[in-house]
Amino acid sequence: MSDLKKNYFDKITYRDALRLAMHDAMLEDKKIIIMGEDIAKYGGAYGATKDLLNLFGNERVIDTPISESAIVGAALGAAMSGLRPIAELMYVDFFGMSMDQIANQLAKIRYMFGGQISAPMVLRAQGGTGRSGGAQHSQSLESWIMHTPGLYLTMPAKPNDAYHLLRHALKIDNPTIFIEHKLLYNTSGFLDKNDPNFLFGKANVLREGKDISIISYSRMTNFAENAADQLNKENISVEVIDLRTLNPLDRETIIKSVKKTKRALVISESYYTSSVPSEITSIIFENCFKILKKPVIRYTAEDTPVPVAPNLEKNYIPTIEKIVEYSKKLCN
Repeated sequence: MSDLKKNYFDKITYRDALRLAMHDAMLEDKKIIIMGEDIAKYGGAYGATKDLLNLFGNERVIDTPISESAIVGAALGAAMSGLRPIAELMYVDFFGMSMDQIANQLAKIRYMFGGQISAPMVLRAQGGTGRSGGAQHSQSLESWIMHTPGLYLTMPAKPNDAYHLLRHALKIDNPTIFIEHKLLYNTSGFLDKNDPNFLFGKANVLREGKDISIISYSRMTNFAENAADQLNKENISVEVIDLRTLNPLDRETIIKSVKKTKRALVISESYYTSSVPSEITSIIFENCFKILKKPVIRYTAEDTPVPVAPNLEKNYIPTIEKIVEYSKKLCN
C-alpha cells in the first residue's frame, strides 16, 4: 500500500482504500477489532485485511472458525459489550447461514432495549458476479438487508466512497452491512481523506445531464458511466447517480434528478422481482408520475440462479450495450 500517512491519493485501488480505512480507524479507536475467516494470517479472501495482523496483533485481528452464525453472533456480543467489531463473511451468499443473527438479533437489539444497548459493528461481505463462482457464490442479495429495519446498508462503487463509508460506519452506533463487489477490488480512483463533499446517506451525482437519469450503485455505477460516454457521443445527456447507501436511501436526489430529466433507468445486478430497483422505481412513480415522458425501466439480472459459464454469466447481468439501448428507447 502507498504511504499510510498521506491524506490524498491520485490513484488508489478499492482494496487499498478499504484497508486504509480499517488501518486509520484502528489507530484512532482501540475498541475496533476485526474478525472473520482467513482475515488475519491470509489477509482476507480478497486481500482487504492484508498486513493488519502484523500492525495490530492477534488480539485485534482474529481468525475465526468457518461458522457464519458464530462470527456474527460473537461480533454482536462484542459490540454489545463495548467493542466496535468489523466482522467479515466471505460471501454475501452465506448470509443465509447467519440470517437469524443478522435479522432478528443485530437489527433489533437497539430497538428492543430502547437504545440502552447498541450494536456498533460493521459486517463486511463480498457480492456480485464476474468470477464464475456459480449460483452459491455470485448473488446480489442486498434486497434481503434493505427489507430489514435496523440495518444500515452501503454498497460503494469508488475507492473514495469505500474509505469514507467504512470510516463513518465505524463511528456510529447503528449496525452497518457493507457489501463490496468482488470485481471492484482491483479498480482504482482518487481518495481524499478530508473530502468536504462526502455525506453519509447522500447519493453522488457523478455526472449531470438533462435527457435521462441512470440510477445505480456498486459495480453497475461504472457500467452507467461507460454507457453515458457512448450516449454523449450521440447527443444524449445522461445524469448518472451513484446511490452509495441503500439504507438510508437518498430519495431526495433521486426525485430531484428525475423531475429534471423526466426519464429514468434503474440498473442493478440483483434479481428483477422485489429488488432494489423495484423500490426505486416505486419512489419515482409515486413522486414523478405526472411529469414522466416515458415509463421507468428497471434493468437487472434475470430471475434465475447465477450461471457459472463465463459467457452466460456475462449476459445474465446488465450489459453496457443494453444500458445504451434502453436509454435510447427512453429518449426517443
